[in-house]
Amino acid sequence: MKPLWKLGPTVPLGSPFDPGARHDVVIVGAGFTGLCTGVMLAHAGLDVALIDTGDVANLTTGSNTGKLSLLQGSRLAQIRRHHSPTLVRAYVDANRDGMQWLLTFADSAGVPYTRRTDHSYAQGPAGLETVVDQYAAAKEAGLDVRLLSPAELPTAFPISAAVALADQATIDPVRVAQALARQFLAEGGTLHDRVRATGARALPEPRVETTLGPLFGDHIVLATGTPILDRGLSFMKVRGQRSYCVSFRVPTASVDDTFISVDGPTRSVRPVAATDGPADTAQLIVGGNGHPVGRSDGETAAVDDLVAWTAEHFPGAEETHRWSAQDYESHNLIPFVGALPRGLGRIRFATGYAKWGLTNAPAAALRLTAEILGTRRGERPSWMTTIGTRLTVPSDIARGAAEGARVAAAAASGWASAEARAVPVPRPKEGEGVVANRGGRPVGISTVDGVTRGVSAVCTHMGGVLDWNDAECTWDCPLHASRFAPDGRRLEGPALDDLRRLDG
Repeated sequence: MKPLWKLGPTVPLGSPFDPGARHDVVIVGAGFTGLCTGVMLAHAGLDVALIDTGDVANLTTGSNTGKLSLLQGSRLAQIRRHHSPTLVRAYVDANRDGMQWLLTFADSAGVPYTRRTDHSYAQGPAGLETVVDQYAAAKEAGLDVRLLSPAELPTAFPISAAVALADQATIDPVRVAQALARQFLAEGGTLHDRVRATGARALPEPRVETTLGPLFGDHIVLATGTPILDRGLSFMKVRGQRSYCVSFRVPTASVDDTFISVDGPTRSVRPVAATDGPADTAQLIVGGNGHPVGRSDGETAAVDDLVAWTAEHFPGAEETHRWSAQDYESHNLIPFVGALPRGLGRIRFATGYAKWGLTNAPAAALRLTAEILGTRRGERPSWMTTIGTRLTVPSDIARGAAEGARVAAAAASGWASAEARAVPVPRPKEGEGVVANRGGRPVGISTVDGVTRGVSAVCTHMGGVLDWNDAECTWDCPLHASRFAPDGRRLEGPALDDLRRLDG
């Protein structure tokens, strides 16, 4: 599956790798967080190196819907339900600053975008209360929102009520990410693509370990979706989610604004124009049907359901691309940004954007930059202090405990299922994978592009038994969201090592 945004070849932007090179800052991850942080720090005069296993915008950054919004579905209502209005306002202020920074950059770089009204809407009666709560939380946080009835929203799909916020935006995420990479290089930054980080350490001096050798830096930023280090047990404080998108050609442009439902199953609707994407290829994106990584009854079925919904409400829609993305939600609903425990203040990270990275990522970059530059607390925006000093409340602990129980259940059921089927097993059909037992150990056997492969089906992070993703043709871990290619190559998540390949 290939995102709509990745139609053309990626321009090589990397420079030759110099093992042992020293920089002021080394950033791992060339998504929005890493790129924005790199541009800010390089512009401030620091010597910054940025590395990524793949290309610029390789994973989540290149697979989102390209929506910038301060409304964010039911996010504000969720936060307000468990936290103070001060924290909700700080979260909104952070995202507002992030949005402003990214759109100001887009203006300066000549990357076009479209201003649109965003809507959080209820598909039926079950979502009405959430819409009202979202309106109240947004209003309390200082947003100029409106509460609309169905009569005020003539759309092709069912809406019972909606909250609307004007002057939000849509943009081509890959185009702006590539512009950030070019600006980073123009500011004197060093970019190494296709260099895989295998770890980081603060002693005896801060450095990032890679498959090609170390890079040294006074500061290290892990902008990797979820940290590749287990210090502070960050992987236990977030949950990985996959969601799906399908783009379509449509006979008529019946939607001018953006929409996301607050009740399930989630439906996100985003028009595509020449100013915010390849409108000659597709004019509509429909997303949703998210689920925890590695815990799904069928990923392809989730995508097919989006196609069926679109065919029902947009007659004549013709599918052009389908893809999925992975993001992380923190148990206290606010992103984790700052110094990593036991990193001596030299290793920093950011995670937990809950699918709203286009505003949260530059906001995180603003905070990371302020911390690395040593900006005095009194000179920083107040939201940085409010978010940085927030307290964990009982509901945060409860969410973490509930997710921990689900992880434990997934771990137990995975091993039990593997034991129930012993090798040899029939050769899987094209695009299929199966977990079986070989000498007491789970093994994964799959057939992709006509090649049948066998790998260990035990995640190299914490030993979870992997699940076959039939949409992406990957092995996904139901514990902490690590993912692997059919040949065992590590793709993303907290795991650092590849899966062991099996002979015969």
